[in-house]
Amino acid sequence: MEDQVNNTWYNKKLFNTSILVISLLFTVLLILKAFKVLLLILASVLIAIFFRGIAKKMATKISLSEKWCLITTITLFFVVFCLVGIGLFPRVSSQVGELQEQLPQAFESTKNQLNQNDIGKWIVNQINKVPEKLGSGGDQISSFFSSFLGGVADLYIIFFLSLFFLAQPYVYVKGILRFFPKSKRAKVQEVIDSIGHTLSRWLLGKVFSMLIVGLLTGIGLLILDIPLALSLALFATLITFIPNFGPILSLIPAFLLAFTQSPTTAIYVVGLYAAIQAIESNIITPLIQKEMISFPFALILIAQVILGVFTGVLGVILAVPLVAIIGVLVNKLYLEKLEALEAL
Repeated sequence: MEDQVNNTWYNKKLFNTSILVISLLFTVLLILKAFKVLLLILASVLIAIFFRGIAKKMATKISLSEKWCLITTITLFFVVFCLVGIGLFPRVSSQVGELQEQLPQAFESTKNQLNQNDIGKWIVNQINKVPEKLGSGGDQISSFFSSFLGGVADLYIIFFLSLFFLAQPYVYVKGILRFFPKSKRAKVQEVIDSIGHTLSRWLLGKVFSMLIVGLLTGIGLLILDIPLALSLALFATLITFIPNFGPILSLIPAFLLAFTQSPTTAIYVVGLYAAIQAIESNIITPLIQKEMISFPFALILIAQVILGVFTGVLGVILAVPLVAIIGVLVNKLYLEKLEALEAL
């Protein structure tokens, strides 16, 4: 009888534990799946903050309401984008086509030259193992199309959410405030304003930094007589938005094309990109420090790795603004209270 009671107790305990573990796993999975949605919302908010930040600065300089400044900003951006696109599209499109043809040839040429020494052979062997780790051809094609279609869907969501946030941002802010008691709403509003201000400063500084990097890259590649310099500079401009990994990714095509000319030219290209990153980190960023929020390198890298594992490329791209939001929350909701208590 006692054994039967013990078995019943054990089975009940095992059942409860199993339910708890399954519930925790389901909760974690739900959070991870929902986290990508939060990142899409964050991307949309960043776009809205960018245009509204420019509109607010414009409203302080000219006698126009913020609404008309916003309309003017978006219109000017669209016109400039179209004009630049029309002016550069023929040249860039032809260079992109050439780039697609030349990069595989440059890659094979680089592999052949690397095979001439033991260190190079080891590097080539490691590169050759990558396709095996990625799986069969069919799996790669399926993965490519699924990721491509997923990326298009993400851009669609970001575009329309950005329009909604641009049109009526205060509606959504008021909706958030309603989740809190009236006594806490002033503090929540302060936190939201601080997050918006921080992200706006970071965005404006980052865009300026990207333009400088793209300009220096284009000039440097033209001086070194690297083919397709315009496309490579445009790629460097866009990819610089991703900290830590962006500069490395922008270097790869330029290095491969330079290596087809000579190993010495490739070394010059590496030196050029390293010098530009040094200038960006040590000169450009300090000059615009009032407009750009800086964060510890290790903290950003850790956030990128964690978000990259769980959410993919989108997490790597949005790691910095997410860290900025967390930093504001920690500062406003914990550190300021702690400092106030220590002051008593």
